[in-house]
Amino acid sequence: MIYPLGLEVQKIHACDNDCILYHDKYAALDQCPMCELSCYKSDSPEAMTVVDQNKRPPKKVVWYFPIIPHLKRLFMNKKIAKLMRWHAKKCMNDGKLRHPADGSQWRAIDSRYKTFKREIRNVRFGLSTNEMNPFNMVSTNHSTCPMTLCIYNLLPWLCMKRTYVMMSLVIQGPHQPGNNIDVYLQLVVDELMEMWTSKVKVWDEYKKEHFYLKALLFITISDLLGLGCLSGQVTKGYKGCVVCMEDTDAKWMKNSKKMVYMGHHRFLSLDHPYRKNKKSFYGITEDRQAPRTLTTKDILTKVNKLKVVLRKGKGSKQALSSSMFKKKLIF
Repeated sequence: MIYPLGLEVQKIHACDNDCILYHDKYAALDQCPMCELSCYKSDSPEAMTVVDQNKRPPKKVVWYFPIIPHLKRLFMNKKIAKLMRWHAKKCMNDGKLRHPADGSQWRAIDSRYKTFKREIRNVRFGLSTNEMNPFNMVSTNHSTCPMTLCIYNLLPWLCMKRTYVMMSLVIQGPHQPGNNIDVYLQLVVDELMEMWTSKVKVWDEYKKEHFYLKALLFITISDLLGLGCLSGQVTKGYKGCVVCMEDTDAKWMKNSKKMVYMGHHRFLSLDHPYRKNKKSFYGITEDRQAPRTLTTKDILTKVNKLKVVLRKGKGSKQALSSSMFKKKLIF
C-alpha cells in the first residue's frame, strides 16, 4: 500500500534464536553462524530445485520501514513542513512545561550541539516499543514487537497522533526478542547515524528550498520490562527496583514464589512513627536513610565497563561489573 507513495519496506530474515539478521555481511547465508540453525523452515535444500529454494519460507522475519524516505515525504507536504517548525516558532517560552522543548533535556542538547540547534527543522525522535498479541487471544503464546517513532518537533497534541507516528520496525513472533532486541535495533541505529554524520538532502515544500536534515533519538518510551530490554538495567530479582538500584531491599517468598520489595519507610523522615512500628513492618525498626540517588556519571561509569552484544554464541557472555546492568545500551 505504501510503495506507490515512495516509501520503501525491507523484509529481512532473522535467526529464530535472535542471534543475527541475514543482512549486510550475513545476507548470503542460509544458516546462522552462531547457533547453526537454518534460516528456513525446510532444512533440506539439497532435495529442492533452485526455484523451490527461493520460495522456502523463513522461520522469522523483521519488517523494516526506513526513516529517511518517510521524513522526505513529510517535508514534501506544505502543511506538515510548516508544523515541523512549531517547537521553535510558536512554542511559548514562559517557564512552564507544556512540551518537551520546554524541558532541561532539550536545552542541554541545544547547548551541546550548536549546529544541530541552528537548523530548526532537524528532527528529535521518541522511540516506543512493546510486545503485543495481534491475534487478540489471551491464551495464545505469541508476541509481535512493533517499534514506532514519534516526532517531537510537532505540537504536543499532534506528536502522538497516528497520522504523524512512524512505524520503524515490526519484529514477528512468536517469541519476543527480550535482551536480544539490540540485534534488531541496529537497523534503526545505523540509519540515525547516517542522518547524524552524512548530509541528507530534503526538499522543504513550505520554504520551496532544499536543506540538509539531521535527526537524533531524544527519548525512549517503554514499560518496566521494556526498560530492562532496552537499557540493559535489571528490572526484576534482588536488584529489580529502578529507584533503589544497589540498595534494593528484596525478599523471596517461598510459598507464593514471588519477589517482595520492602523497606519503603526508609524514605520517611527520621522521626516518623512508622519507623518504630515493629508490628506493621515485619518485626523490626527502620533506622536506615533513603538510598542514595545515582547520578548520570555514576551510572555511565558502571555501564561503560560493559559491552554492546549484538549476537549470541561464544563470547557474548561477559563478566558483569555490576549486578544492576546486563549489557551496554546500543544507543
